[in-house]
Amino acid sequence: MKFLLITNCTDIAQFALARGVDRIFVDLESLGKQERQGHLDTVMSRHSVADVRRLRPVVPEGRLLVRINPMNEGSPQEIDAVIEAGADILMLPMFRNPAEVRAFTSAVAGRAKTCLLAETIGAAESLRDCVRVPGVDEVHLGLNDLHLELGLNFMFEPLANGMVDNLAALLREEGVPFGMGGVARAGEGLLPAELLLSEHARLGSSAAILSRTFHRQAASVHEIESQMDFGSEINKLRAAYSAGLQAAPEALHATRERVRSAIAEIATAIRQKRLQQSPHISQSPLTAAHRGAVRA
Repeated sequence: MKFLLITNCTDIAQFALARGVDRIFVDLESLGKQERQGHLDTVMSRHSVADVRRLRPVVPEGRLLVRINPMNEGSPQEIDAVIEAGADILMLPMFRNPAEVRAFTSAVAGRAKTCLLAETIGAAESLRDCVRVPGVDEVHLGLNDLHLELGLNFMFEPLANGMVDNLAALLREEGVPFGMGGVARAGEGLLPAELLLSEHARLGSSAAILSRTFHRQAASVHEIESQMDFGSEINKLRAAYSAGLQAAPEALHATRERVRSAIAEIATAIRQKRLQQSPHISQSPLTAAHRGAVRA
């Protein structure tokens, strides 16, 4: 399992890598993000290409991932700049079809590895064709924007309704390594990390982004150390994932049912709270059309 930490701080990056983090994640995505997620309690990164250049000397080769902006007329220049700055892996967000993926991999041209962030309905529906585009190395299933586009209430609902199962099966069939969503510290988060990592193991997922519970927007290593034993927290996640890999099929199935039940309860509570705050809210029309799982 690869754990990714989003940061543009060289000291925090070195600290995290020394304590078990596998990749450092620089987030350049800004186009359309405020419009999509501005109403949520999400962190909007303000990273830059200069941050990639600063991090390069302190991050071992192969472990510096950069999320660029969705494909646009300026993408070739952005991709060139990010690769020149030293990125090992480029992540493409918000793509919707193989044509966008082809434009992306053509611009990268083998100079770095590529990761598709599948987080739209279009990406989910065309994923098999997308991963067959030459130059695609891996995929990450982005559950936050996906659940928003589906009109759902909770980020992990696509994991409960069968959609992620079908996408994971497709990726396993195609032999494409993939990760999924984010993960909080053990014992924290609406959906306990221990249950979520069992699902990663069941599905064949091999990567997750560490949530803000691992830094709480700390500005320094000292602040992180004052909050937790960082290395120990990473080890707890690895132990939970290993337990999932070693679990018997019936145990994984039982955990799967616990996860589905927990997600349903959380989603219902979120919806009820939103209805109380804004009684005019109704379910998105996309929900009914796409509530079912995407077929592999």
